[in-house]
Amino acid sequence: MQAAVLREVNKPLTIEDVQHGDPAPREVLVRTVAAGVCHSDRHFQTGAYPYALPAVLGHESAGVVEAVGDSVTYVKPGDHVITCLSAFCGHCEHCLTGHMSLCMSQELQRGGGESPRLAKNGESLAQFLNLSSFAEYMLVHEHALAKVREDMPLDRAALIGCAVTTGVGSVIHTAGVEPGASVAVIGCGGVGLAAINGAAIAGAGRIIAVDRVQSKLKLARKFGATDLVNAGEVDPVGSIRELTGGGVHYSFEAIGLTQTAQQAFKMVRRGGTATIIGMIPVGAMLEIHGPEFLAEKKLQGCNMGSNRFRVDMPRFVDFYQQGKLHLDELISGRIKLEDVNDALAQLETGEVARNVIMFE
Repeated sequence: MQAAVLREVNKPLTIEDVQHGDPAPREVLVRTVAAGVCHSDRHFQTGAYPYALPAVLGHESAGVVEAVGDSVTYVKPGDHVITCLSAFCGHCEHCLTGHMSLCMSQELQRGGGESPRLAKNGESLAQFLNLSSFAEYMLVHEHALAKVREDMPLDRAALIGCAVTTGVGSVIHTAGVEPGASVAVIGCGGVGLAAINGAAIAGAGRIIAVDRVQSKLKLARKFGATDLVNAGEVDPVGSIRELTGGGVHYSFEAIGLTQTAQQAFKMVRRGGTATIIGMIPVGAMLEIHGPEFLAEKKLQGCNMGSNRFRVDMPRFVDFYQQGKLHLDELISGRIKLEDVNDALAQLETGEVARNVIMFE
């Protein structure tokens, strides 16, 4: 099969012919139909987050089940599925207390004595975040999949695999935004737009979109933003505090920069909560003015929207079918696998929400 392989940090991915194994008892072979190109893939390409190389990148995808291992009962060949990097074991402390997105069990991967899931002429290739979606097929543990209705377009379903689950989930699960609350979202890429959409679904009274790119701010209106702040023209913290009379109840940082993370904390009012969704680089540190904690302001992290993805993803599909989730507008372009490097480079300019690789 064809796959996009990262062999060196800060180098282009190479399109190579690689091999996948046969499904073990708990594994599923999925024919990839669509895969979104996410900024997280770019973080690993640039080395901001170290990873074992060579690796087949990609983690936001949807496809059709081709074959299953003999112990798999959840899906069967022909089922339509969305993948999720938050694969869960189901019996660790995190899973048993309802925090399945925090599960880090190694049993979901093949052991050192087993043949690798991905290889090229005998060379083992690392599987990226339990998935490796930039390939024509994915061999994954069954706990990395959510089965969805077959009338859902798979190019839109792929976006639910990361951007939507992260953005909407950060609002609904991580922060628990209540109806009528005021919300600010910093960064109007795929995840930020999904957070804006999630705030609208949650019934937020005021939703302020913050970005430096005017076209993305304009797009944010379609996802539910009531106010727009161009951070390239004004101080976003001062503007939002003035707009809201003291700050928002909830802020969300969807870029992954120390500066914007600190701004997210500064723009919430007394008792407010700032949620960091973006992947701040390894080694970076935040500076927070200590006395602000006396105002009971909260700063918290978020991993994949604190999801329960087998419950959440079918519901998000229903939201799309009902016109509540705006996935059509989230797709900037549909591309081929060989165009993946151009798509990754475009993420640096901030002009796109999501490019989606189509395999058929």
